[in-house]
Amino acid sequence: MAHPTAASPRRAPAAPRSRAERSGRRPRRSERPRAGIRWDRVGRVALLIVLGVILLLYIAPVRAWISQSRAAERERAALHELERENATLERRAAQLSSPDAVEREARRIGMVRRNERAVVVEDLPAP
Repeated sequence: MAHPTAASPRRAPAAPRSRAERSGRRPRRSERPRAGIRWDRVGRVALLIVLGVILLLYIAPVRAWISQSRAAERERAALHELERENATLERRAAQLSSPDAVEREARRIGMVRRNERAVVVEDLPAP
């Protein structure tokens, strides 16, 4: 009778799974399968979250800056308009400072001197 193990077919040894097992050495820490928390990924996610929070904190000041710059532009335009009006009024005040100009303006609105008689002419033909 033959030996029982001789009759059974021999199984080939399992192929090594990793490079460390193939070389016969102990696997390095980086080559071992990880079952726990991936701290490198946690760090990246935390960094992205912090970056997102920083970006959110910049939104309100940027919006305020944009609205203030628009308001400043409107105010500058209003200031230039008022400066033009002021220059016109100063020229007019300089013109009206002479006595002849005062009399001319008074007559334009219908005033007469003392002891003068006002005459109104109506229905004049068109020139």
